[in-house]
Amino acid sequence: MTFPSLDGPLLAVGDERVVDFLDRFGRRLLALGRRYPELASLGFFLRRAETGRQLSRLDGLRYPRGVVFHVPPANVDTVFVYSWALSALAGNTNVVRISPRAGAAARAILDVWRSMDDPVIARTQHMISYDRDDELTAKLSAAADLRVLWGGDDSVRALRKFPLAPHARDLTFPDRSSFAIVSVAGWQRASEARRRKAVEAFFTDAYWFDQAACSSPRGVFWVGEDDVSAVFRELLVAVAEEKGHLTEPAMAVQKRVATYGAAADGLVEKISFDSHAVTSLESEDLLREWLGAGVFTHSKVSSLAELVPKVVRKDQTVTHFGFERAELVEFARKTGVDRVVPFGSALEFSPVWDGYDLLAEFTKLITVTG
Repeated sequence: MTFPSLDGPLLAVGDERVVDFLDRFGRRLLALGRRYPELASLGFFLRRAETGRQLSRLDGLRYPRGVVFHVPPANVDTVFVYSWALSALAGNTNVVRISPRAGAAARAILDVWRSMDDPVIARTQHMISYDRDDELTAKLSAAADLRVLWGGDDSVRALRKFPLAPHARDLTFPDRSSFAIVSVAGWQRASEARRRKAVEAFFTDAYWFDQAACSSPRGVFWVGEDDVSAVFRELLVAVAEEKGHLTEPAMAVQKRVATYGAAADGLVEKISFDSHAVTSLESEDLLREWLGAGVFTHSKVSSLAELVPKVVRKDQTVTHFGFERAELVEFARKTGVDRVVPFGSALEFSPVWDGYDLLAEFTKLITVTG
C-alpha cells in the first residue's frame, strides 16, 4: 500500500471548499436512502445548513489540529463518515482506516466517494482499507496530531500500543452499553396508537445494526409498580414481523447459547423466546454484554431514584418513554450518562458524543493578547 501524503494544515476551520464538498456528498448519499435508510440521516447531517449550524457553535479563535488518524468500528457502517466529516470541517488532513469487514452501506459510501473528483479533497482526505498491518498503523500513528479510536476495549488497547508524537493525543470511544427506560404510568396513559409508535421507534433503535451499536438498547427498565411489559413485548414481536426482520440460523443459535449461559450464571430469572426476532429475559439488572440481535432484559424498579445506583460508567445512551423532562434532567444529573434521548433517537449521531464536543476536539484554541 502506498503511504498517504500527509501535509500540514492546508485548509481552514470551516473551509468553504470542504463545506461545499460535504453538501454535494450528502446529497449523493440521500439518493441511496431508500436502499440504506441510515444513509438518509447521514445525508441530512452533511447538508450545508447543518454544517453551518455546527460551525456557529465554535467559540474563540480556532485552528486545525493538523493530521487526524481515524480508526472506526466495523460493526456500524456510518460512524467513520460522521467522525471524518467533522474533522474535515475543522480543516484537518484526515486518514480514515476502513475495515475490510465493513458492511454494504459502508461500501456504498465509498463508491460515492470514489466517484467524486475533487482535487482539494483528494490531497487532504484519505479513505484507506487494510487488514492488520502493524507497520502501516505505526507510521500513521506517528504522523498523527490526533488519533480517534472507536471499537471494543481490546481494540483500543491494542492500538494505543503504537506510539504517538509527544504533542499528540488519543480520542477514544471504547465499549459502551445502553438501555431504555419506560414510565409505567406514562405507558398506561398512552393511547394504543402512541404505544405502537413508541415500539416502532424502539425497533429502529435496536435492530438497524443488529443491536450491536453502542447506543442501541440491550434492555428495558420498567419504572413503576405494575407489570405492563407483556403488551410491549407483543407489540415488538408484531412490529418485527411487519418490518420483515429475519433471524439467520447462526444468530438463532447464538441467542440460545448466550441466554442459556446467562441463566446458568444466575443472571436471569426467566427466558422467553417470544419469536425468532425477540427474546426477553427477566433480570434484576441490565446484562451489558451483547447476547445476539433481539435479546432484551426486562427489569423493574419503583422509581428513577432506585435505578440511579445501577448505572455504571460504561452506560452511554438512555432512551426513554413516558417521562417528564424534569425527571429526565434529574436522572442525568445524578448518573452522568452521556445521552438521554426519546425512543427512535438512539442512532441519531450528534456532534457531542460520549461527552466530547467533537468539532471542538478537532480544533485547537489560539490565544491572542494585545
